[in-house]
Amino acid sequence: MCSHIRLLFLRTVGMVCLAILATPGLVWAQQVEVNVEGDYPQLQDNAEAFLGEVEGRSAGSLRRYASTAEAQVEEALRALGYYSPMIQWEVVEQPGDGETPARLVLTVQPGEPIRVRSRQVSIEGPASRDPDFVGTLPEKPAEGDVLNHGQYSTLRQTIQNRASRLGYFDGEFTTRRLEVNPEQRTADISLVFRSGVRYRLGEVSFKEGHGFEEQLLEQFVRFEPGEIYHADKVARLSGDLSNSGYFSGVDIDASPGKAEEGVIPLSVDLTTRPPRSVATGVGFSTDVGPRFSGNWREHWINPLGHRRGAQTELSAPRQNVGAWYELPLDPPMTDSIRLSAGYQREDIEDVESELLTFGQQWKHQLDNGWLQVASIRWEGERFRIGNDDAEQSSLLLPGLGYSKLQADSPLDPSRGYRIQFDVTGSHRAVISDVDILHANVLVKGLYTLADNHRFLSRFQFGGVATNRFSDVPPSLRFFAGGDQTVRGYGYETLSPRNSEDVAIGGRYLMVGSVEYQYEFAENWRVAAFVDEGNAMDDLSDPLATGAGLGIRWISPVGPLRLDVAKGLDPEFGGEWRIHFSMGPEL
Repeated sequence: MCSHIRLLFLRTVGMVCLAILATPGLVWAQQVEVNVEGDYPQLQDNAEAFLGEVEGRSAGSLRRYASTAEAQVEEALRALGYYSPMIQWEVVEQPGDGETPARLVLTVQPGEPIRVRSRQVSIEGPASRDPDFVGTLPEKPAEGDVLNHGQYSTLRQTIQNRASRLGYFDGEFTTRRLEVNPEQRTADISLVFRSGVRYRLGEVSFKEGHGFEEQLLEQFVRFEPGEIYHADKVARLSGDLSNSGYFSGVDIDASPGKAEEGVIPLSVDLTTRPPRSVATGVGFSTDVGPRFSGNWREHWINPLGHRRGAQTELSAPRQNVGAWYELPLDPPMTDSIRLSAGYQREDIEDVESELLTFGQQWKHQLDNGWLQVASIRWEGERFRIGNDDAEQSSLLLPGLGYSKLQADSPLDPSRGYRIQFDVTGSHRAVISDVDILHANVLVKGLYTLADNHRFLSRFQFGGVATNRFSDVPPSLRFFAGGDQTVRGYGYETLSPRNSEDVAIGGRYLMVGSVEYQYEFAENWRVAAFVDEGNAMDDLSDPLATGAGLGIRWISPVGPLRLDVAKGLDPEFGGEWRIHFSMGPEL
């Protein structure tokens, strides 16, 4: 019944719209047409842009408007260097047809263009020796080019913008001349810019009322007083303060008018954000099904900028809860010490596990952009694999990890890469039941060709060395299969199996994937992929292969992925499977 009513409504709306469009006197159409003779698409587009939309005019009104339209077309062509066009116009009427509006048609012969005869661009003063200023100035318009007023304006504006960005605030054009001779069809460009001295950055002061220790705020400043001015340094300070999580507003006053002897003092006004926030979410993936997440966070708890928080994630096969306390280091944008504790319970396939952890992480950003994480954690795990008796393990695991993410956009990058390496270990001499050396490497790459063609690749390798693998808990063994490893197979079903056909986890993990995406509409892509990998006890063991097609929607919160995959190896449990997941691609 509802669908019948909806169909009737749509038909009615369509008939009404057609009736309106067919009613005399209510026909709207562009009434001015311009035709540029020859192959001049830029001139055609520019002329149409200058004319705009003209509607609802009578034939007589169009005749009166013709001189205005002709002047607009002349201006459009002059902007692109054609100063002597021949323009003819006529008003076209349909005899005896009162429904079709009259049209004003302009026919344009562009004529010969103005060409640049000479170009003089000179930078005087200290900026003439500054490669950041004089390097890569626009080459257009060059001698011999058809004059383009837009290119000339871009050249002039680039010099002005560069002076402001690099701190040459006293700079000015001593000569700024564009001379056009329409009779000779020549143009001469002369731009002489005198830069004056380059200003420097002075002391940074923070206005009162922010509630934080001055020592903490000073650690956000990455430049020393007396350094040469660069707008990027001021922007980076603003960005670091904004991204710290402490402030809802950052206002930096770096006005050159307040400079003394070429040194600009910086005054920072900070608005402190509310100290607490709570977030909840509901998600779904075919690996774990529906899941609920909750996050409570205190963004600052004292003037030193300490933070703390708690989070939980609940799904049918996995439940966890954790808490953390973080102390910022110098610089606070990247370096910190985090204390954490957590509990996790899993019941996936043939493995049941309860895991309790306590640990500490030290994050440090290296000068080359790599993030270094040194950690130490204690894990107590009680687990059961298949029908075996329950076991317990106690491990003290120091670790070291390095990672680097390079992407041109945080939400939906078009190119970039991620490299991550982690190694942890334990020894029976230090509060541990078994000797373990555990390593994992992950590499992802993304490249976009011609805007619409995206290529993704992923490779992951992991291994665990131990003197007694049977005592290694499931959390440190390797399993494969599912949304994030090999599609076309069940979640964590790829693994060595015991005599009872129970997946017990492997010593090694090797997974690779290639994917092609084509964007067929804004924020929508189709994908084709091949995954290959397995968790194994011997690197010579065979790998499982999966292939399929999918669709991607770039939602406001990140990419959503729906895949239909076929596992090509039935002996590993390969079959047709639907996979749904969300999250960043790098």
